[in-house]
Amino acid sequence: MVVLLTGASGFIGEALLAGLLAAGHAVIAIGRRPPAGIVNGQYQGAALRFMRADLMRDLEPAVWRPRLAGVDAVINAAGIFTETSHSTFDAIHTRAPQALFTAAAECGVRRIIQISALGVTGDLAPPFLRSKYCADDFLLALRPDALVLRPSLVFDREGPSARLFMQLAAMPLIMVPGEGRQQVQPVHRGDLCCAVVNALVSDDRGIIAAVGPEALQLRGYLSALRSLLGLQPAPVIPLPLALVRLGSRLPGIREFVSSDSLSMLAEGSYADPAAFSRLLGAAPRPVSHFLEPTERRLASLEARLCWLLPLLRYAIALVWFTAGIVSLGIYPVEQSLRLLAATGATGALAWLLFYGAAAFDLALGVATLTLWRRRWLWQLQIALIVFYTLVISIALPEFWAHPYGPIVKNLPMLAGILLLMELEGRRWNT
Repeated sequence: MVVLLTGASGFIGEALLAGLLAAGHAVIAIGRRPPAGIVNGQYQGAALRFMRADLMRDLEPAVWRPRLAGVDAVINAAGIFTETSHSTFDAIHTRAPQALFTAAAECGVRRIIQISALGVTGDLAPPFLRSKYCADDFLLALRPDALVLRPSLVFDREGPSARLFMQLAAMPLIMVPGEGRQQVQPVHRGDLCCAVVNALVSDDRGIIAAVGPEALQLRGYLSALRSLLGLQPAPVIPLPLALVRLGSRLPGIREFVSSDSLSMLAEGSYADPAAFSRLLGAAPRPVSHFLEPTERRLASLEARLCWLLPLLRYAIALVWFTAGIVSLGIYPVEQSLRLLAATGATGALAWLLFYGAAAFDLALGVATLTLWRRRWLWQLQIALIVFYTLVISIALPEFWAHPYGPIVKNLPMLAGILLLMELEGRRWNT
């Protein structure tokens, strides 16, 4: 079949693209940018057509009709989880799909499949779900033979939300919002994509919930992931929802945990797996089979680095904040000036260095917490610590023999910064 696929460069679309090509279908990938890995019209050894489109602008059926020439099936896998000024739920989840579905019906496309989301319906549904359901309802009214798949949490080691859940599962204490009794029914991305490929030639219609074999409480899901990662059981610690909402504003967390996602989690995401199992042709895999045995060791390392690296970054920021605040008055100013005098700095220069160094330390603390790209910042911190160490070693060598080790402690500080400089920016880093 010739399949037009929207969202081909997204989390679900990317895997679905590979599955469609492996099944022998010809695919027209739709998106703002070509899928990663396409070279000269080839994707993983198969021919692939790419058509550039912008779902924020392509809101009329007339725009879609020329793209549907010769197309047998349409699969809409486009979606966003958070809105920006350049990507809105209304356009990407509702209006653009409605235009696509209308054009597909007018062009006589035989099969239309919409990948939606599973959750609460009606007035309680957050904007993310409401926008999806508007397109679902429109499609089924337009084409009763169409199929809407509504997945629960979709797991894959490459997925950002799955990495967040594995990170939470890998911490020494498993922290959950509220009591962690929220019901989820995670489905593996591979099972979802296999079901979509099967749906192209099946007679299934209407709405099917794409879910795993059983519903789990969130605390049980995280414990199951921890076991999957080969880690020993850990205590589950309930967190007040107000504290969770506050923590969701932190860098690295706010991209995945929003007020909408917390609301959807609270309402639950679960269903009878029977219809999905029939479409899949087998029972969907349980959490214990979400990772291949060969993946588990690396996944476990990645999950632990996901929380250890931010923890190290916050600790280093605290060191700079503490140094700046202590220097500005908690430590006797006269003693600080005497130490500066031992390095040759006196008078106005000493005061300039006193206030300048304290302000610079505070600025480094702020930058460590707020800047997204920090490699140059780590290099600056390393250079500064090395400079401080050399100056003190020459002018105040007795600090090497100080019982509290103020200079020796620079060594683990340097090691920690080097670790962050080497590892930050990789996929396990938040």
